[in-house]
Amino acid sequence: MRTIAVVTTSRADYGVYLPVLRRIQEEPDLKLLLIVSGMHLSPEFGLTVNNIADDGFDICAKVEMLLSSDTPEGIAKSMGLGTIGYAQAYARLQPDILLVLGDRFEMHAAAVSALPFKIPVAHIHGGEITEGAIDDALRHSMTKLSHLHFVATEEYRDRVQQMGEEPWRVVVSGAPSLDNLHSMKVLNHGELETHTGLHLNDNPLLVTYHPVTLEHEDTEWQVGELLQALRESNFPIVFTMPNADTNGRVIIRMLEEFVANYPQAQMADNLGTKGYFGLMATAAAMVGNSSSGIVEAPSFGLPVVNIGTRQKGRLRARNVIDVGYERDKILTGIREAVDLEFRSSLGGEANPYGDGHASEKIIEKLKRVPLGEDLIKKRFHQIPCQKSET
Repeated sequence: MRTIAVVTTSRADYGVYLPVLRRIQEEPDLKLLLIVSGMHLSPEFGLTVNNIADDGFDICAKVEMLLSSDTPEGIAKSMGLGTIGYAQAYARLQPDILLVLGDRFEMHAAAVSALPFKIPVAHIHGGEITEGAIDDALRHSMTKLSHLHFVATEEYRDRVQQMGEEPWRVVVSGAPSLDNLHSMKVLNHGELETHTGLHLNDNPLLVTYHPVTLEHEDTEWQVGELLQALRESNFPIVFTMPNADTNGRVIIRMLEEFVANYPQAQMADNLGTKGYFGLMATAAAMVGNSSSGIVEAPSFGLPVVNIGTRQKGRLRARNVIDVGYERDKILTGIREAVDLEFRSSLGGEANPYGDGHASEKIIEKLKRVPLGEDLIKKRFHQIPCQKSET
């Protein structure tokens, strides 16, 4: 039996992984070794490790790594603690393949730790670009640390190969989170209120704003502009929690103060994938800088006001309205997004991130790829240079 260790560090990557985890469980030739770390283990971020257990998954290891600090020094130290913790887990579990996802610093520590053990690393969502965040460098570094690549689009496949990865290692799988749309019932209004504990009298704005880590000095100003635009929009609002990035606690403090003084606003600590998808299906629009507005929202025909540079460089569908950080630009974007004519124009739009069959492609590769030196010893794939015409 082939053992697949999967690292999950937050509610965001867990929702993306979920269809893949289910398929690993169903495969008689695969055994899931689930390693839980990062925000999952923090009461401050909803202690979402409990949701994983409630979903019926056995947790093989817990890696405590987050300091109660979101300064640059605190983030760097957390990465170091993660490297130590993951190394201890790998020494005990000795997986055949390690599966990681995305571009978070918690996940990067997991990939780095696998290198001395000669564990083949499979990486989901490589080849993408997010110019406003340190995640961009972390993601590309994880590509070079990895031996298999499951990318969302052909454009991202080409970028991974441009980084020297051999074509046979790269699979265009699509985004695994879209598989949830085939297997997960979208909650109706009443079920959504029961599931989330929120009061949803009208279709709200779903707001998810994460720190822009390459601009973290401006966090307070950026969030202040966003909150003023939301107040002027006069819409009901549901906030979700930001990531544990530099100055993430600044955002949490400002959101809590806003919710306390704005009766139409609510904040959800942990919606879970089902609750988050339910809100995406009912929201008037999404506002913020989350990758979910880029990857999942097109499948709901949900208009998205994408603020600033955090997602700059990612492939977009027509549902995304890019705006700057200033309140007037955000407010103009919100008014465009909630316009019924704009929303109706999104009907039938294909999602560039796939058709919801990613997990089966990922599992097939994990099952069939031969283990051994040919997988571990990477060769740089040289792409011939094209001579420019003069």
